[in-house]
Amino acid sequence: MSQSAIAIRGLEKTYAGGKRALKGIDLDIPRGSMFGLLGPNGAGKSTMINILAGLVNKTGGSADIWGFDIDAHPRNAKRSIGIVPQELVFDAFFTPFETLELQAGLFGVPKSERRTMELLEAVHLADKAHVYSRTLSGGMKRRLLVAKALIHNPPVLVLDEPTAGVDIELRQQLWDYVRTLHTGGTTVVLTTHYLEEAEALCDRIAIVNQGEIVANDFTSVLLSTAGDKKLIVTVDRDLAEVPAGLGDRAELKNGRILTLTYDKRTRNAGQVLAAVAAAGLGVIDVSTQEADLEDVFLELTRA
Repeated sequence: MSQSAIAIRGLEKTYAGGKRALKGIDLDIPRGSMFGLLGPNGAGKSTMINILAGLVNKTGGSADIWGFDIDAHPRNAKRSIGIVPQELVFDAFFTPFETLELQAGLFGVPKSERRTMELLEAVHLADKAHVYSRTLSGGMKRRLLVAKALIHNPPVLVLDEPTAGVDIELRQQLWDYVRTLHTGGTTVVLTTHYLEEAEALCDRIAIVNQGEIVANDFTSVLLSTAGDKKLIVTVDRDLAEVPAGLGDRAELKNGRILTLTYDKRTRNAGQVLAAVAAAGLGVIDVSTQEADLEDVFLELTRA
């Protein structure tokens, strides 16, 4: 059995009309990882997830979930994964309790093994168990989808933009629960446009762009590849404009604060500060700012 939670080889998808959404993707998602799958809109992330979910037919390649090929063993593959989609998909006239019971029945979970109320309590919806789902707020509906994806106790959980439209408090509750699942051994795959979430949560990240994997590494390694670094310098007098000689990536803020962006692979902070001194400026304070995941993302996906 594969040691990957998800193993993808040469995955292709070409839609009617010739749109090639996936261009031979190879990807391994380790078991027990918190894995980020990032990319701009239209990059192919949702197509990949929908193929794993059995909602879209691939046109080439293979995909295994927990060691089960999605074509050769579709039922076992589907039982091994829970997917929280972007869209709020459930019957608005069912209660949360009924929604989870129906989902458990579809997966053949015996009544004696169902965890309906346990899951509703875990996602803070126990008090809403018997109200119509249409009356739930957007954040509550998101959490109901998480419970629905977990009803058959899958070893792999895919969260596709799970915090879109969710307020800060509910987002924190969701991530606390996801961390608990991960600590218990669940492999979590996250797609999100909140890059700070991916940076804080994921131990490994793959970036998809135009149907191809353009990066796949530990989060710390990806962050170290970013070339840009910023030096924030407070000078000893007010300035009307950026002095000559500081480069075209220098910005002036509040009259005395210069933000100097430079490529750390070709320059160092000492050289940048020397340029400030050469411009006749005294330095009152200085701080540095390393690149974050957003910088890496933009560098890799920029057209």
